[in-house]
Amino acid sequence: MSAKYEDPLWHSFFIDSLGKNNLKNVRSVPKSDLHNHGMLGGRLKKMEKLCGTKLGKFKAGKQGILEINSWIVNVYRPLLEQPMVFENAMKAAFMQAKHDGVTILEMSIDIYMGRLLNLSPGKIIETLDHVHKSIAPEIDFRPELGFNRTFSVRSLLSAFEPYLEFSYFKAIDLYDNESAQPVKNFYELFRFARKQGYLCKAHAGEFSDAESVREAVEILELDAVQHGIGAAESKEVMRWLADQKIPLNISPASNIGLKRIKSYQAHPIRILYDHGVKVTVNTDDVMLFNKGNSEQYLKLYNCGLFTAGELDEIRMNGFNA
Repeated sequence: MSAKYEDPLWHSFFIDSLGKNNLKNVRSVPKSDLHNHGMLGGRLKKMEKLCGTKLGKFKAGKQGILEINSWIVNVYRPLLEQPMVFENAMKAAFMQAKHDGVTILEMSIDIYMGRLLNLSPGKIIETLDHVHKSIAPEIDFRPELGFNRTFSVRSLLSAFEPYLEFSYFKAIDLYDNESAQPVKNFYELFRFARKQGYLCKAHAGEFSDAESVREAVEILELDAVQHGIGAAESKEVMRWLADQKIPLNISPASNIGLKRIKSYQAHPIRILYDHGVKVTVNTDDVMLFNKGNSEQYLKLYNCGLFTAGELDEIRMNGFNA
């Protein structure tokens, strides 16, 4: 971890800013975002401005991920006809991260995005690199490839292959509907990615139970879990995660926005933290939930779930993940 993140002045400033409910100051403090879906990583209004069009706001009901997919198909996907949409989405995402004080950004791009937009892997990388360097070169950017759980492993491996000649992406992430197919089906994909030097993440326990989190970590040999909040249902699984030092990259705004959790005060991140599980706070999809990490830190503090000092510890977890 860089020594600049250990500067005592940042610790005291962050704690003081939370206590004073000063969002502007909280935003100025270095922080990580380790769970971010790039095409949904920017503010909705910024994306509308860049693309010159209006997009309907996302409104969740009780169907979770299925409703996100519906919004993407019915509202967002028509926008993909625009020739600059990928670059504009990346601009919105990096602008948001910079505005929120993010200094380490682990952001995923769906493995099929290039095919969908008729962009080669080289062009995807060229665009990401250009936007990163032009908007927020100070950010330690760690790009990831996202794999949709509803597709077959064969098709995912086929889409993965063209990216292998580049040494740009650092990790893979498995996401979407956890019940689409058993996690064991993706063993071959993750074993292959590991051999190629990629770090391995997967969404687990977002809507499923504690055992599904442990199963995903064990079978896919994960370095980190996206969400993982279902683990809070089991002391045994939480103890196991803590012993294995597996971080959970949690997004309270997403969990609440998708009605998985009722409120910040009721969020199981507190239970996980109290059982020694390493947790981080992340955005997931700013375009959908309209919350950066700074707003989430303030929400977790103002509802009384964490002290400012505890939230500073969680903030620092992101630099040690």
